[in-house]
Amino acid sequence: MVIRAASIARNAFVESVRQPIFLFLVVLSGVAQVLNTWGAGFSMQDKGTSELWGDTKLLFDIGLATIFGCGTLLAAFVATATISREIDNKTILTVVSKPIGRTTVVVGKYLGVTGAIAWAVATMLVFLLLAVRHGVMTTAADHLDGPVLVFGFSALVLSVGLAAWCNFFYGWNFPQTASLLLLPASLVALVLVHLINKEWKWQEFGHDFKPKVLLACALLGVALMVLTSVAVAASTRLGQVMTIMTCAGVFLLGLLSNHLLGRHAFKNELVAYVKSATTEDAIDPSFTRLGQVYRVELDGPPEREIRPGDSFYWGPNATGFRLSVPAFPPFEGDATTGDLLKTSEPGRIVVTEVADKSVTIEHAGGTPLPVRAPPQEGDAVFLTPTQISPISLAAWAITPNMHYFWLLDAISQNRTIPSAYVHLVLIYACLLISAFLALAVALFQRRDVG
Repeated sequence: MVIRAASIARNAFVESVRQPIFLFLVVLSGVAQVLNTWGAGFSMQDKGTSELWGDTKLLFDIGLATIFGCGTLLAAFVATATISREIDNKTILTVVSKPIGRTTVVVGKYLGVTGAIAWAVATMLVFLLLAVRHGVMTTAADHLDGPVLVFGFSALVLSVGLAAWCNFFYGWNFPQTASLLLLPASLVALVLVHLINKEWKWQEFGHDFKPKVLLACALLGVALMVLTSVAVAASTRLGQVMTIMTCAGVFLLGLLSNHLLGRHAFKNELVAYVKSATTEDAIDPSFTRLGQVYRVELDGPPEREIRPGDSFYWGPNATGFRLSVPAFPPFEGDATTGDLLKTSEPGRIVVTEVADKSVTIEHAGGTPLPVRAPPQEGDAVFLTPTQISPISLAAWAITPNMHYFWLLDAISQNRTIPSAYVHLVLIYACLLISAFLALAVALFQRRDVG
């Protein structure tokens, strides 16, 4: 099965890169990145993170969105050309009539199409990285980045020129040759740009290296692999137009799922964010023992008035999902008396003192609560437990969520991207791809191809 799937994948890859739309969308994405350097100048705050600053944030945002859109269209077009069109033309009979299972055909087609999409997306991302290095032209007096322009356009002209030469003298397919040459040529241009600064002087290779930006680009590529699996599943039953509409629908629904479904799954009112949290218990800061006290500094005035005796909840998500404290009954009585360790009372996290943006909380009651983590910087603060809507939660869970692959907000806000988050996103992508490929196999099993 592996050898047969690899053979089908190789043929699907070649068929994909031979499509004229393949080269067209790749070049269109590169042209859009050039135009973005002129159109993203909105005089944003010049102060920024160590990797993105000022209008470069907007440039990177628009650039990623451009690649996302072009990649979605490319996945739909290529998947249709390699599966749906072969079914309509009956050419797929030459494969399924042999002792090759339809599951092998679907897996092989997906691997081939994914390889082509990955090649195209990598080229688009190199164009984006060149645009980020160039920066935004905020005024007419700004200087052009000579190395980016010279090496970037040289890579494009060289690839297209060699493809035209080989097509004229050797009969090679022009889109295929140009597409395959464009990625290595643009990578060489990117390496040269990292070695030469804007003043045409040698610089240290890692001077312009941006690891978070590269990670955001990589996860965007993973998201497009998920959309490719959607395109493959749709193309087993639908034509080109409907496949494109299906991919666009999943794409838009994945971007709007948090607004349409996610905000109804968890209901809670965000009060503020934790700026800092300290405790006097240096031996055990876990906040799991009764009587422990934490002083929490909020990042601003709370949205609701916080008073002594109020319940206090926190967690890493602004929606109220997965709070660090389980639900507990509200406190009744005077929380300022200092006698909160009554054995007859259940465990609670109670506000004991409020001073402007500073809140003092105590682990009170007679039975300790299973606190997952003490308050930390960036945690969202609530005064009530989160209410969960099972129907909205189920609908939100089964909808592919493209926000998980979008790291621009974390980069713009200079937040740390934990490796555990990246691993979870990769697992999530693998599960989505497996689910859509299983659907593709189920749809293709009983498809009449004769």
